[in-house]
Amino acid sequence: MGLLAVHINDAGISVLDENKILYREPGYALLDEQGLTTGSAAFAQARVKPRHIQHRYWSNLQATPLPDRHFQHLSAADLVSRQLEHIWNSVAGTHDKVVIAVPAYMGTENLGLLLGISAELNMPVVAMVDAAVAATRREYKGAVPVHVDLSLHSTILTRVAQTGQAQVDRSSVIEDCGLNGLYDAWIALIAEAFVQQSRFDPLHTAETEQMLQNRLQTWLTAAATDIKVVLDIEYRGITHSAEVESLELVAAAAPAYHRIVSNLRALYRADETPALQLSDRAARMPGLADILSARVGGELFLQEPGATARGLLSRCRDMQPVDKHVSLIRQLPWDQAAIEVKQAAAAGHRGQPTHVLFNNTAYLIDTTPLTLGSQHADGDRGIELQQDMPGVSRRHCSLQQENGQCIVRDYSRYGTFLNGHRIDGSAVLQTGDLVRLGTPGYELRLITTEIDRGS
Repeated sequence: MGLLAVHINDAGISVLDENKILYREPGYALLDEQGLTTGSAAFAQARVKPRHIQHRYWSNLQATPLPDRHFQHLSAADLVSRQLEHIWNSVAGTHDKVVIAVPAYMGTENLGLLLGISAELNMPVVAMVDAAVAATRREYKGAVPVHVDLSLHSTILTRVAQTGQAQVDRSSVIEDCGLNGLYDAWIALIAEAFVQQSRFDPLHTAETEQMLQNRLQTWLTAAATDIKVVLDIEYRGITHSAEVESLELVAAAAPAYHRIVSNLRALYRADETPALQLSDRAARMPGLADILSARVGGELFLQEPGATARGLLSRCRDMQPVDKHVSLIRQLPWDQAAIEVKQAAAAGHRGQPTHVLFNNTAYLIDTTPLTLGSQHADGDRGIELQQDMPGVSRRHCSLQQENGQCIVRDYSRYGTFLNGHRIDGSAVLQTGDLVRLGTPGYELRLITTEIDRGS
């Protein structure tokens, strides 16, 4: 009898026992004349039969009928049940306990349905654990860890508190910023390369479009180490070739990467050193680790496949439900040696702001705080905003050069927003950032002037 660990992430649902990965397939479902198919078999037909595909049922786990006419007699819960049944039938064996790591995008209702489905399948679930906590197995001394993972439709950022153990501090789920959107962008770029270089359009038929999707991960792996990626597709006995610059793949993903950076920066206060813990999915994204290192700073830690489920296996062997009730666990003890994170140079130093632009006037930011608010104290240096704007305090926030960084500090009860995200007390600013105060609010842009950079 043994323990089975399941990591729920629709980009790749993983099941591990003490010895190996038993199952790793995406949350895809195909309903056609052959019946209902889930996992990799459905993913392999996603471009051939797109109208018969569902891939949001894990992130939107509900019991209501699906709106798609091909699936209207089914609910997301039915599709989850079918995929879980397939998993359980293929891996159950002699396992008498199951622990599940769940992503932050699953709420109380979703988790309740998941437990109900598991019970119907006689899966002996003894615990559910936040996935980021399960993946965080060591203390990062001198730094604040944030776990970064991607699902099919979102990016999940979880700030982990280190209170003698790993504990969820807060999570940010960036919707419509997941693997599916990235795949679409990369496939469009690669298809255009074939058209331009070989006069072959792989999007002309569903069969060749599916070939692009099937080969995509291989090409992305090559992009991690090579300046150029050589592409080839064989169709009807003819091999078509093209190539793309690896940097082109990074540029195609830039809108999603910038959203991840923006959300991450808002999770860190100005005096904190980031320890960015990237899942293997996040680590495989071309250029993402480099961009996070340059724009967020701190130190990156890349995890191996199955790391989250292994974190469950190591720390949940003795778990039992309390009074037969399974609740979400948001903290676990560490089981690996702590690591000392050295304070790195400030991220984005090449984009150090010198001024803030407001109403076509540039205000210098130096070592004396520049205060923003609706009313200034005598002797304050600052920008006085109109008092009739809702959500603006008398002394709302300040901008200041400090220890080689440009810092915004929030003093208000309403919050100060960096690129649309509320900061937690303070944050490091970079050239191009937007700081917002109030509702709908005032926006101020951080700029750099060449005269000050060279003086």
